[in-house]
Amino acid sequence: MTDAPDELERRAAGCLAGAAIGDALGGPTEGHTPQAIQERYGGPVTGLVGPFYDDWQDRRPGSPYHKGDGHVTDDTLMTSLLVKVYATKRNHLDAYDIAEYLVPLMLNERVWIPELHRETIPLQRVFLAEKWLVTRLHHAHADPREAGVGNMVNCGAAMYMAPVGIVNAANPARAYAEAIEIASTHQSSYGREAAGVFAAAVAAAMTPGASVSSVTQVCLDLARDGTKEAIRAVCAQAAGHTDCLAAAAELREAMRPFDTVGPDYRDQGLAARRPSRLHSIEELPIALGMLLIAQGDYGTAVLGGVNYGRDSDSIATMAGAIAGALHGPAAIPDGWAAAVAEGSRIDLMASGRTMAAVTREVFDADQRKLQTHTDAMTQLRQPPGWSGL
Repeated sequence: MTDAPDELERRAAGCLAGAAIGDALGGPTEGHTPQAIQERYGGPVTGLVGPFYDDWQDRRPGSPYHKGDGHVTDDTLMTSLLVKVYATKRNHLDAYDIAEYLVPLMLNERVWIPELHRETIPLQRVFLAEKWLVTRLHHAHADPREAGVGNMVNCGAAMYMAPVGIVNAANPARAYAEAIEIASTHQSSYGREAAGVFAAAVAAAMTPGASVSSVTQVCLDLARDGTKEAIRAVCAQAAGHTDCLAAAAELREAMRPFDTVGPDYRDQGLAARRPSRLHSIEELPIALGMLLIAQGDYGTAVLGGVNYGRDSDSIATMAGAIAGALHGPAAIPDGWAAAVAEGSRIDLMASGRTMAAVTREVFDADQRKLQTHTDAMTQLRQPPGWSGL
């Protein structure tokens, strides 16, 4: 007989399973417009679907990846690797830990890649923005805290920061700071900022009694520059809607002034993905907007991201992680979970169990450190000559 999971484990499992399922749902629609998605699938996507192109093996730019049929993408792959780093370190992480632990996993850890239908090292699947980690930290021996400078500015670091939110559950400010630190290996500017804010959103969602509104407020309290303003603009637009699909065009319009990727997602201009204090990645504000419209409902928010198109897998990953952290795995439709578990050959609950165990250990260690600090400050605040007796 096994013990029932506590609330921490339930929410951690919901977060990471919710992220993976959102990722798998959004994979087929990535890079496309809402209109093209509805034309391809005969209406809005309402569950797991097959590839956007029947000849996906040869169709650029998607080949050779089999997106669809319950296959998770590099969002989940990188998240799983970060879970493994936490499971090894069993403590908070910094930029040097990414160089010491994560990069070797990318180079040496053979894992099943659903989109490639084979087992290989993660480096063979991740996008160019993630390959940057290996280039800069392994080959160029860059200072880990500066390695992200020069990379394209996108959601690459933010998309796998959910574990940082879990290990700092109910402490969004600490989650933000830890994610900003470790994302410095990967991103700069608003890409790094989004990583911090997304981790904070997950930590806020893990708080007992949290709601989508409270999570959004935490994001606004912590976010800086264009990221803050993009979240404010998109969430203000979302407040006037009750239908995620109907709201997509207006959410996009609210996001447009802050997004460097133009209307043609596949044909980006010269200014795309360059550092700026005025801009933001698109994925996190849109995910928060969808969650507000859905009032936190997992399926509604995730499908809103899926049908939004553009970087739909990362939008659905982020929305799914936050909704899963709020409500646990029971909020996820059983059919989706079973199909993704089978299609990707993945135990959707395993990462959550691992992160819950690590989080308990880290919290206990933090409490011991806090007590040591408290004792020291108590002594420092006493008048001269105090004996401590």
